[in-house]
Amino acid sequence: MEEGSTRLLKIGKELQRTLAEIIRRKGMAVYDGAMITVSEVRVSPDLSFAKVYVSIFPSAKQQKVMEMLAEQTKALRGEMGREMAKQLRIIPEIVFCLDTTLDYVEHIDSLLSSK
Repeated sequence: MEEGSTRLLKIGKELQRTLAEIIRRKGMAVYDGAMITVSEVRVSPDLSFAKVYVSIFPSAKQQKVMEMLAEQTKALRGEMGREMAKQLRIIPEIVFCLDTTLDYVEHIDSLLSSK
């Protein structure tokens, strides 16, 4: 792995940790009782953009929670900026994406158990 991609992975992990902590502090009540897990953060090579993958439980609330996260994107980015000011000069623009890995696992599990 080259030096640049190692740095992007480290920055992604740090953004993931910080954002997960911010969401945890807000509490489940803010997100209609749903549990949100920040599963991965992918940062663009120029650090201007980050895709934040979240999994939401229960899955019935996914659509509503994704809309809530989209509305709060600017505020969450601002909070990340305050917390990460010493590590990063510029906090990337963030876009929330639904991580459907858990749904896929549940689907495979149900297929296997139905046999």
